[in-house]
Amino acid sequence: MGTFQEYDRYDALGLAGLVRKKDVTPAELCEEAIVRIERINPRINAVIYRMFDSARKSTGEKLPDGPFTGVPFLLKDLLTACAGFPLTMGSRAFQHYIPPRDSELMTRYKAAGVVVLGKTNTPEFGLMGITEPELHGPTRNPWNTDHTPGGSSGGSAAAVASGMVPMASGGDGGGSIRIPSSHCGLFGLKPTRGRTPTGPEYGQIWQGAAVEHVITRSVRDSAAMLDAISGPDIGAPYIIPGPQRPFLEEVGRDPGKLRIAFTTRSPLKAEVHPECRKAVEEAAKLLADLGHIVEEAEPAIDGIALAKSYFTMYYGEIAADIEDMKRLVGRKLTREDVEGPTWLLNLLGKATSAGEFVLGIRLWNAFARQMGAFHEAYDLYLTPTVAFPPVKIGELKPKPAEEKAMKVVNRLGLGRIVKLSGLAEKIAVESLAKTPYTQLANLTGQPAMSVPLHWTADGLPIGVQLIARFGDEASLFRLAGQLEKARPWFDRRPAI
Repeated sequence: MGTFQEYDRYDALGLAGLVRKKDVTPAELCEEAIVRIERINPRINAVIYRMFDSARKSTGEKLPDGPFTGVPFLLKDLLTACAGFPLTMGSRAFQHYIPPRDSELMTRYKAAGVVVLGKTNTPEFGLMGITEPELHGPTRNPWNTDHTPGGSSGGSAAAVASGMVPMASGGDGGGSIRIPSSHCGLFGLKPTRGRTPTGPEYGQIWQGAAVEHVITRSVRDSAAMLDAISGPDIGAPYIIPGPQRPFLEEVGRDPGKLRIAFTTRSPLKAEVHPECRKAVEEAAKLLADLGHIVEEAEPAIDGIALAKSYFTMYYGEIAADIEDMKRLVGRKLTREDVEGPTWLLNLLGKATSAGEFVLGIRLWNAFARQMGAFHEAYDLYLTPTVAFPPVKIGELKPKPAEEKAMKVVNRLGLGRIVKLSGLAEKIAVESLAKTPYTQLANLTGQPAMSVPLHWTADGLPIGVQLIARFGDEASLFRLAGQLEKARPWFDRRPAI
């Protein structure tokens, strides 16, 4: 039985404040979180590895004195290594891999004082905007368990939305913090490229597209954790300017009168669900009512070219990962080690020339320059976070005929033929049709956030995305704090 029933009425900073005042102990918070995980997780499959013994042991020792001392926390099972515990990355290939040391980000999470209770589910290698890996099975959305919580940080988002923990780690290489935050009614910010550490195993992750942070219910928790984990680590590939003041101090500051552009059109010229358009239209009205200058406009960026360049990176990175994995698992991987779509991406990567890869990455610089020019006129860019509400579990899985064709391609190694046929580009564009808005900020390196301001008539959350200038998380936190006060979401909970 839990020992602190008001647990989910507080955000992470609120719980840490109670610990500091000795109104509750870290051990009591830990036990309450464990009770909730044991009760709720069988229904949503968010936590795929439990670290309860380690968590209990840490609460019996002196925890680091940080902003979140004693607060229960969950770790996404991707990238961030916690020494002595499995890091499966959602893949059969890594189901027995145990990293020998903490990553730098793990070191900083621990220094912030959190108590890690387990690992959360993620699609294989974080490749999908849904969380349905063959190894661990699908994670379900607490708002409606027939639907996905999104991905790739779907396990973390589902755990926070269901009240297991007040925040959990996430990474974002194409929307993987923002998409599940939108699907689960949470706040999710992707920091600027280079803001959080990637060492010692990585330099730039996915050519700089991927950045790690957390998913939270409150804006201030996100800001305080970014204060705790940001800054370069040893051997960082580059160092970006630090913030003018702590991000936590920005949350309550007046954002001033911002110029905000918005669009509801898909950059892929595809369909956008009426509820997602409505979410942006309502947000635009709210922003105007708050005194901001809001007008319909969009940057002059070719969305199709952006999607193709994103997938060119995707192909190359997966091919490199498959090749590099033998260093960690001690043998060369085969197609039986990974899921069918992952192996197909590997084949497409092998069929992509070095020249094609570099040309695709060069486009990112053009997009960044175009966004720089756009921000000469506008402080922020408002879009839907996603083009459709959360799909049902299994809806985006390959159809039987597609599965059969993919098996033939994979068995015969026909990646080059698939690429030459133009089918790969068609698949790339179609696969992003439901989530076409988030990749832009990954390619340009800009900070972007999803804010939970809308729910559909049948109770599914839909977020809106705001993108800021490179390095300007401060504007996002100031505006998010204003929106959180104007239209609170903290007490909106799924009935799970």
